[in-house]
Amino acid sequence: MNETEQLLKQVTDRVRASVREHGEALPEPLADGEAERAAQALGFALPPLLAALYTRIGDGGFGPEYGLLPLRQTMAEYEAGRASDWGWPEGVLPIADLGCGMYACVDCRSGTAQMLLFEPNPGERDLAWYLKSPSLAGWLRDWLDGTGWFRDDDAWDEDEDEMGVTPWAEFSARCAA
Repeated sequence: MNETEQLLKQVTDRVRASVREHGEALPEPLADGEAERAAQALGFALPPLLAALYTRIGDGGFGPEYGLLPLRQTMAEYEAGRASDWGWPEGVLPIADLGCGMYACVDCRSGTAQMLLFEPNPGERDLAWYLKSPSLAGWLRDWLDGTGWFRDDDAWDEDEDEMGVTPWAEFSARCAA
């Protein structure tokens, strides 16, 4: 079993345990071809791991924070961001609502599907984008392990930057005019 398959199994096991514990059903996984049609509509491919989450586990409703957004909602949020004054970067798909206007986003153009944080609360578009994790796989592992952003409040060091992120240097180059 390769690393991706192992990670998918761990996510699936955690999701199943959560469903058993809370009794809430997940949305069905995407049907055959839906992820490919979404990629065509977006104009870029979904990272294979993200597509597998949607097609093998469920169309959102599980995962970090409030859970992954359903794919149709991620597409709508992407289009809304592209039309907004924020200058949403090309190929960056919001996949999880973190509350307070913040989103966890996957950079579909990076080879590792790096994870970005969109944090508009400073009010300046150049200060709203941060590199959160070098990869979608790493972001999911942090969630599974309860590390990184997903640690309990008691685990934080007083001197530690709570966001644990650095500004995303590619924002200006990737932002549509």
